[in-house]
Amino acid sequence: MAAANAPIAMKEVLTLPSIGISPQFITFTNVTMESDKYICVRETAPQNSVVIIDMNMPMQPLRRPITADSALMNPNSRILALKAQLPGTTQDHLQIFNIEMKAKMKSHQMPEQVVFWKWISPKLLGLVTQTSVYHWSIEGDSEPVKMFERTANLVNNQIINYKCDPSEKWLVLIGIAPGAPEKPQLVKGNMQLFSVDQQRSQALEAHAASFAQFKVPGNENPSILISFATKSFNAGQITSKLHVIELGAQPGKPSFSKKQADLFFPPDFQDDFPVAMQISHKYGLIFVITKLGLLFVYDLETASAVYRNRISPDPIFLTSEASAAGGFYAINRRGQVLLATVNEATIVPFVSGQLNNLELAVNLAKRGNLPGAENLVVQRFQELFAQTKYKEAAELAAESPQGILRTPDTVAKFQSVPVQAGQTPPLLQYFGTLLTRGKLNAFESLELSRLVVNQNKKNLLENWLAEDKLECSEELGDLVKTVDNDLALKIYIKARATPKVVAAFAERREFDKILIYSKQVGYTPDYLFLLQTILRTDPQGAVNFALMMSQMEGGCPVDYNTITDLFLQRNLIREATAFLLDVLKPNLPEHAFLQTKVLEINLVTFPNVADAILANGMFTHYDRPRIAQLCEKAGLFVRALQHYTELPDIKRVIVNTHAIEPQSLVEFFGTLSREWALECMKDLLLVNLRGNLQIIVQVAKEYCEQLGVDACIKLFEQFKSYEGLYFFLGSYLSSSEDPDIHFKYIEAAAKTGQIKEVERVTRESNFYDAEKTKNFLMEAKLPDARPLINVCDRFGFVPDLTHYLYTNNMLRYIEGYVQKVNPGNAPLVVGQLLDDECPEDFIKGLILSVRSLLPVEPLVEECEKRNRLRLLTQFLEHLVSEGSQDVHVHNALGKIIIDSNNNPEHFLTTNPYYDSRVVGKYCEKRDPTLAVVAYRRGQCDDELINVTNKNSLFKLQARYVVERMDGDLWEKVLNPENEYRRQLIDQVVSTALPESKSPEQVSATVKAFMTADLPHELIELLEKIVLQNSAFSGNFNLQNLLILTAIKADPSRVMDYINRLDNFDGPAVGEVAVEAQLYEEAFAIFKKFNLNVQAVNVLLDNIRSIDRAVEFAFRVEEDAVWSQVAKAQLREGLVSDAIESFIRADDATQFLDVIRASEDADVYSDLVRYLLMVRQKVKEPKVDSELIYAYAKTDRLGEIEEFILMPNVANLQNVGDRLFDEALYEAAKIIFAFISNWAKLAVTLVRLKQFQGAVDAARKANSAKTWKEVCFACVDAEEFRLAQICGLNVIIQVDDLEEVSEYYQNRGCFNELISLMESGLGLERAHMGIFTELGVLYARYRAEKLMEHIKLFSTRLNIPKLIRACDEQQHWKELTYLYIQYDEFDNAATTVMNHSPEAWDHMQFKDIIVKVASVELYYKAVHFYLQEHPDLINDMLNVLALRVDHTRVVDIMRKAGHLRLVKPYMVAVQSNNVSAVNEALNEIYVEEEDYDRLRESIDLHDNFDQIGLAQKIEKHELLEMRRVAAYIYKKAGRWKQSIALSKKDNLYKDAMETASQSGDRELAEELLVYFIEQGKKECFAACLFVCYDLIRPDVALEMAWVNNMIDFTFPFLLQFIREYTGKVDELIKDKIEAQKDVKAKEQEEKEVIAQQNMYAQLLPLALPAPPMPGMGGGFAPPPPMGGGMGMPPMPPYGMPQMGSY
Repeated sequence: MAAANAPIAMKEVLTLPSIGISPQFITFTNVTMESDKYICVRETAPQNSVVIIDMNMPMQPLRRPITADSALMNPNSRILALKAQLPGTTQDHLQIFNIEMKAKMKSHQMPEQVVFWKWISPKLLGLVTQTSVYHWSIEGDSEPVKMFERTANLVNNQIINYKCDPSEKWLVLIGIAPGAPEKPQLVKGNMQLFSVDQQRSQALEAHAASFAQFKVPGNENPSILISFATKSFNAGQITSKLHVIELGAQPGKPSFSKKQADLFFPPDFQDDFPVAMQISHKYGLIFVITKLGLLFVYDLETASAVYRNRISPDPIFLTSEASAAGGFYAINRRGQVLLATVNEATIVPFVSGQLNNLELAVNLAKRGNLPGAENLVVQRFQELFAQTKYKEAAELAAESPQGILRTPDTVAKFQSVPVQAGQTPPLLQYFGTLLTRGKLNAFESLELSRLVVNQNKKNLLENWLAEDKLECSEELGDLVKTVDNDLALKIYIKARATPKVVAAFAERREFDKILIYSKQVGYTPDYLFLLQTILRTDPQGAVNFALMMSQMEGGCPVDYNTITDLFLQRNLIREATAFLLDVLKPNLPEHAFLQTKVLEINLVTFPNVADAILANGMFTHYDRPRIAQLCEKAGLFVRALQHYTELPDIKRVIVNTHAIEPQSLVEFFGTLSREWALECMKDLLLVNLRGNLQIIVQVAKEYCEQLGVDACIKLFEQFKSYEGLYFFLGSYLSSSEDPDIHFKYIEAAAKTGQIKEVERVTRESNFYDAEKTKNFLMEAKLPDARPLINVCDRFGFVPDLTHYLYTNNMLRYIEGYVQKVNPGNAPLVVGQLLDDECPEDFIKGLILSVRSLLPVEPLVEECEKRNRLRLLTQFLEHLVSEGSQDVHVHNALGKIIIDSNNNPEHFLTTNPYYDSRVVGKYCEKRDPTLAVVAYRRGQCDDELINVTNKNSLFKLQARYVVERMDGDLWEKVLNPENEYRRQLIDQVVSTALPESKSPEQVSATVKAFMTADLPHELIELLEKIVLQNSAFSGNFNLQNLLILTAIKADPSRVMDYINRLDNFDGPAVGEVAVEAQLYEEAFAIFKKFNLNVQAVNVLLDNIRSIDRAVEFAFRVEEDAVWSQVAKAQLREGLVSDAIESFIRADDATQFLDVIRASEDADVYSDLVRYLLMVRQKVKEPKVDSELIYAYAKTDRLGEIEEFILMPNVANLQNVGDRLFDEALYEAAKIIFAFISNWAKLAVTLVRLKQFQGAVDAARKANSAKTWKEVCFACVDAEEFRLAQICGLNVIIQVDDLEEVSEYYQNRGCFNELISLMESGLGLERAHMGIFTELGVLYARYRAEKLMEHIKLFSTRLNIPKLIRACDEQQHWKELTYLYIQYDEFDNAATTVMNHSPEAWDHMQFKDIIVKVASVELYYKAVHFYLQEHPDLINDMLNVLALRVDHTRVVDIMRKAGHLRLVKPYMVAVQSNNVSAVNEALNEIYVEEEDYDRLRESIDLHDNFDQIGLAQKIEKHELLEMRRVAAYIYKKAGRWKQSIALSKKDNLYKDAMETASQSGDRELAEELLVYFIEQGKKECFAACLFVCYDLIRPDVALEMAWVNNMIDFTFPFLLQFIREYTGKVDELIKDKIEAQKDVKAKEQEEKEVIAQQNMYAQLLPLALPAPPMPGMGGGFAPPPPMGGGMGMPPMPPYGMPQMGSY
């Protein structure tokens, strides 16, 4: 069924992944949706958070970092409930937050775990624990209240829902549990129904339930219904039911009869079950949603099935009611949020047509006010009327959908029925039915009221109006007015009969109500008349009325000035002020005159009121110069300053500082421009410098940013006011980083004697120019030098400071600075004093006064630079005497001693504190030997090497290096790149090492030579030490080293060293000689040290002379030597000789090697002799086993039997296996029979071709491996009967099944294998592998049985394995079926498309393609259908309409060149207004020249390249197409192009309409010119009519007159004259009425003129001023509206003056 015609419309509102929700969180435990307003998602990665999705703004989710186990949004408001388990307990902590107020509302700690919770109402949370159910209200401080305990049927159930009815009297709890053992896939549903009033529970089977209210005919109170759906498995049958029953039936009232219906699940959904139920109260429908996405729709009243369809290919786990739409929301595992709604246009035709249920269709139409049942209702009404069933006909008419029968014809029909005596007239029955059903329409209300008024039953009308049963109209009011004015007024108000309402209020003199009502309905009465009337009796009421008028929408209907004059004419100044202050609050420019007026009258009469008004700042548009003058005269100088705009006026007023509050004056300066403010400040300083300085300083402080700091500084400097400059800059200093500002402040403080402030700023500030400040302070010569000290100390001017203080004889400050301020700078001070030739005594005293605080290093550096180091001798000796260990002290003292040559060697060797590098460096140019002494003491290797190299002191260097014993130092000096290496080596060999008596030094030196790879030099060194009778001649290590070095460097000397030396390590050196391939030398060493075994090994392994070895063995006669010879003989393959040697050596240790060699040489006879010897020494299983094997190899079976009966330690099992492997089956048979190894015996008998015996042995063994081996042997021997016996015992083992199958197949025994597998199906232990393997065999060898086998045993197959087999054998149809069974829809779809001749079935493919996970398969399916089944492509695309990207589909079809093929699909999805679809359809319409559909598409769907389409078709050969192009241009606002195209095609009407719609006068007049040029007089006349509003009459007349077309212009002229004549008549009428009003006002003014009117004194043009002559006694009448108050004359109501006609 096409989606557009389906009764239920599905729409994807949102996908959760599209807003950043990870698929792993789209689960029942993480997602909640309590209503159609919010979705709440709980995330745990990458961080714990809660995402709140407002369905009104789904693409703007609110993500908050919250850690919780569950989160629920309130159904109505932004309130969030959170649940979290307390760590280490089973208790849950509940919290409720108000997100908008960002506050916690409530919290509670549950004593037990809450397993499920839900908002059951906006104010109530339902909490379900393992045992009970609680309700928790969010109002007040109440705790959860226990409602009931869970029944036994819900034990160990997963709770999935909890609901209550609207009255909260009935509660239902739903859970699910695993299914029955015989049907575990079908989940079992359990329900507990609880009555709050009865406090009783009932346990039922149900998966989903919901409550509803239904009004039963005859019962005015709605009934509470519960609907629940169940699917159960009983006695092997699956039963699916929907139940609708009434709860708490009302006694004595009609009740709802119980209904039930079947839920029909398709065959593929046998394990599916309901997970949710939603009831549409709007339409009276039940929605049942299953886990796998099925939707069942049933009628609530009759439980009739309405619709069933799959709405989601993915499992649905959450639903929520969409109450406004009458449908529901559903969320599936993919994250789609689907909205299901009733298709109002199609559901009634669907029920009446597809379901053929006319009664249900009518009921649905009546219940939901739906279209589609009009003919049925009318036909039914006529039938009832014909049958005189007037009551039923009345009820049908009252409930008719969309009120199709509520017409005057129906009323006339009932009126035409004759009234029977004693019966209620049918018309009254009809009206009575309508009143019970709802509200009557206007015609019905009038007819019923006419009947009631005629019967004088006014009370009925009042009741009906109070109950809103009647639709009010003016006619009804006129009818009721004859009996009741008040009731008629109510009707008029409801009917919006405004003139009648105003007339009624006027009769009652309720003028305020007229104003309120007029505002509400937009009516305009004569307000001026009403105001004058109220003013005569109630001035304050008149003010209120005027204010109400001023607040009317659209503005006040009476001019404010007119209203004000009315008050002032009666001397009501306070009332006029109150009115103006209120109405002038918006502060609009057009009220400037009134603002000026209210200020003038109050400045003259009540200046304090005017000051308050100005202080309030509510007016800005009044005449400021005028008000400024009045304020100045009234003494309000601040106000005058605020209003004057000229600098001279401001200067004149501002000097009155005695009468102006200083703070106000300061604030006034903030309003002036920079230049004016500075001018005024200058004037104030000129007038009174001392008196106004404080104000000027305050102004400068307050507005320094606006005025500019520099300008303020210049101002104070201009008047030489350092005091002002000091105070001003003092406030600005902390926020400024300008060096100049800080300097000027220091200067001002210094000149005003603020020495402490100068000292503070120089000490704390970081921004002044140090150089400039230093120079200033030096020039200023302040009595206190501390500021200068601060500057010089902080910024490094210590020498300048010292020079200044010394030259100015301020030595006390020098001492204070060095001793107290910064002793660390004392070296700089000393240096400068030395430069200034200060006496040494003062300097020494200064240094000694500081002592230990003085940094020695820089002091020494300063003195050393000036060659005055000896100056410090006393100071340094003093420090040393105090125990100073400072390295710099001792360095300086050492330098002094070296310069004075006062026994420097003693100091350098005994002083432990000086720095060797520093002092050594100091000595290098003075005495290099002293430098060597210093460097030696400090182990300054690099420096010592450099100085000795530079001065050729290689003997000293050699001695140092030898004594140092440092590997890194040796490496450096022995480096080949060292040009002095040879000299050093000569000194080491000749002097340094011979002098040394330390073995460690010799060892280190030798090691260094070895490391440096200097073997010849090393030999030279060692010969010097070892061979020349030194102290180390007999040293063991040195002798070793000498021989080893010779071995490596000079092998010719080795034999001589061996003969001459005795104290060396013979074994070790011998081994080294062997490694160096000096075999004779090694043999000589071993022989010298009686190491016979090593010696013979050299002969055997290195010299490789067995003969010399045998000769050597005979000479020494040692068993170990014979043993080594035997091993060598064995290695050389001389087995017999080796055995003889082993026997001579009496060596049984190598029996394993002997056994192996004997087997390789096949000398088992000798082996028997050797093993018998070995057996006497050791009891080894290997020896006995090999002896048995040797007997077998020599065919001595009798001796084997005797041996195994004797005591032995042979491993008979291994021997038997070995004999078996060597094909010595007879011997193996003896062994296996002896040890009862039936498994091996069976295999052995198989080798001996004794099959029956092998089967008997296998039966005794009862081993899978044995059975398998015997089976395979039987197969090879073609003993298939015995093979099957064995095979049945093998294939029940899963691991061996595949091996058996391959064995049979490899030997081509396919039929026998299939027979074996088929026999195995009936085995008690038959497993999935047998069924799967048989399927694989069918796939390979009997394809005709494959599909039947798959369908019969689909649940017992290993589907992936069978899938691979079908894929290999190319059984595509069966492969597709298997993919579907395995839920691999992507692979199923791919298989169908790749192998369509066998696998494709259209209906099946449609089911598959909607379930695939890969989006790309959708588009592959499009290509597939395009190539192979283009006739069905639209059907397939309709299935995918909600999933595919329409743009991509269109691109595919466009590239393929078959765009027209999918035209039906594009028409179906064009409602989405996708650009590509629109353009493609438009292109097709253009090609088909279907201009009607093209125009319709353009009108309904605007998302396409409009201009491109227009350009494409504007030159089309078909006129209508070009017309469409003009239409597109017109829609796009390209009027000229549209008109040009229309003119080109002579479509003058279109051109005229386009010009008219453009609103462009120029285009319209150009079109007129075009028609004249073309001679189209009729078109000219028509254009004048169509473009009437745009064409200027003078232009039209001129064109007509010039072109002799006056006759064609006359209709236009007549219309124009008629229109303007009407306007003139209206103006004349208004003028006459205005003149009448003026005369009435003049008459009224004459009556009032006798009263005193203070306002007359305010009328002179120059306010305020002395009274003019002649105005002291009398009162002049007020001026007419046309003049006075300085305003130009204005006609009444602002209309232009008009001449007479």
